[in-house]
Amino acid sequence: MEEDTVKRIGIIGVGEIGRAIVTGLHHGGGASPEVFLSPRGARMAAELSERYEGVEVCADNQEVVDRSELVILAVRRQDWHGALAGVRVGGDRIVVNVMAGVGNDDLRRTLGTNAPLVRAIPLPTIRERRSVTVVHPSHPEVDSFFARMGGALPVADEAAFNVLSALTGTLTTHYAYLATLASWAADHGIAPDDADRYVRGLFQGVGRSLGDETRSLDRLAADHETPNGNNERIRTTWFDPANVEALTKALDDLLADLA
Repeated sequence: MEEDTVKRIGIIGVGEIGRAIVTGLHHGGGASPEVFLSPRGARMAAELSERYEGVEVCADNQEVVDRSELVILAVRRQDWHGALAGVRVGGDRIVVNVMAGVGNDDLRRTLGTNAPLVRAIPLPTIRERRSVTVVHPSHPEVDSFFARMGGALPVADEAAFNVLSALTGTLTTHYAYLATLASWAADHGIAPDDADRYVRGLFQGVGRSLGDETRSLDRLAADHETPNGNNERIRTTWFDPANVEALTKALDDLLADLA
């Protein structure tokens, strides 16, 4: 792995994404930067500091900033004003904003800083360095950081960033879809554990096929479908034009809230 140029990482807001980033930094062994965690999410922060060498929980958010070169803000949207009020960020820091729905203009006013601010969308799979992370604006240190964590996808403007951010809102719907399939099978006499295992295996295979970037998503769908077959029947009778329209409207409404 290419040597890290950023040696000190701070994370304010140690929830699921904060934990995934710390785990990803240590995935596969090798040298990792020092990591300074905020006391928010104290139990998880303490667990991470005990598990990994070079991870330390700070007394407060200001200490996280003071000891870090690159500061990742991962506070929940409803809490971020209170968490960052009064925090001073020098212009020599790099701030990565991973808070959904929080624009950099609003964040800059709150922090009162001229430090570079970069928005990013790391996903939970960053823990295994398998997450392509959308960033805006492009920044060499931030792009390099996420490139080493699975991939960086810089986008040209905030409008494009918001479109891709809206797509992340579909993740739990996908899990709920899979849970519905397993529940349906159980209702038809399949042991729940067997139904769960089969559905997981079925869609893990789909996930692996997505790694074949030589085929478009439409091509992958066509390659898994035969005329008048079972897949075509479910796609055309359940995922019909009305269903597609409803999904599109839900995404449009979410995008309007993010803009």
